[in-house]
Amino acid sequence: MGGGRRLRRIRQMDPRRDFEQIYHWITHYEFPDDYLHGTSFAFLRDYGVPRISRLLDRTQEFERAGQKRYDDTVLVAYEMVRDGLDSEHGRAAARHLNRIHGRYRIPNEDFLYVLATTVVGPKRWIDRYGKRPLCEQEAESLALVGHRMGSMMGITGVPDTYAGFERLHDDYEREMFAYDPANRRVAAATLRIFASWYPAPLRRTATRVAIAVMDEPLLEALGLPAEPRLLRGATHRALRTRAALLRLLPARPERFPKKPRARTYPFGWTLDDLGPHWAHSRPLEPLNDETPERRAVVPEQSSTPASAPHVPPRNPR
Repeated sequence: MGGGRRLRRIRQMDPRRDFEQIYHWITHYEFPDDYLHGTSFAFLRDYGVPRISRLLDRTQEFERAGQKRYDDTVLVAYEMVRDGLDSEHGRAAARHLNRIHGRYRIPNEDFLYVLATTVVGPKRWIDRYGKRPLCEQEAESLALVGHRMGSMMGITGVPDTYAGFERLHDDYEREMFAYDPANRRVAAATLRIFASWYPAPLRRTATRVAIAVMDEPLLEALGLPAEPRLLRGATHRALRTRAALLRLLPARPERFPKKPRARTYPFGWTLDDLGPHWAHSRPLEPLNDETPERRAVVPEQSSTPASAPHVPPRNPR
């Protein structure tokens, strides 16, 4: 299916019914790299909130095993949607994520904000640096996937529209962004992860480019100096040039979805691999919406390998 044909089809779909299929096309065909870039920078926004960054700083996960922590965060979300959010595998991934979070006392409003960054961050990145902006159906599908994930995680007050997520995101940042030394430490550890993806001579430049795309409120909250205007302008032009080149490329064929690749797991992964080592010592709890029959027995998550074929949740006509 060509990109233009896929977009026309998406515009004819109802995101309330077809949000998982549209999300699948966004993340595996239309914007796989840009979605990941937007998600990566969403991580950095989380660190602008001292309450969040202090917790991450105490765990030292980004310092000790930063690449694994980054990969696991991306992959758990992928596992939740891989076979459909309400598939048994999707529910097993949600239970696993919940038992990791269950070790910590995290306020509901912090969960809401972090979830909002995973909806708003990718859309804003794609609108600015993707081959085209997201259409309304695509934006609402991101929001509805976020809404369903939030429900499975037991988060309350989760918006079910993109406008709701964006309003929550921006209001929270205006109230909660503030500098703290922990913000800078966790951000620096994450930037070192990003830089390690490049050859050694390019790592300093890669870090400066990452900082060059950050907005002023985020830079202030992280305690990072703004890059010179010349570098910021050059970075913006380079990313817009990349977007123009992407528009010239043929659409990704339906038989070749782009799946996540994790540096931590070069030979693939199972759900059991994801998360900190202590996670499996904690009990699994049923999801809030599970029936009494399903609550009676909560199965351990499957160990389906990452190479298992993806089956989209629906194929609407």
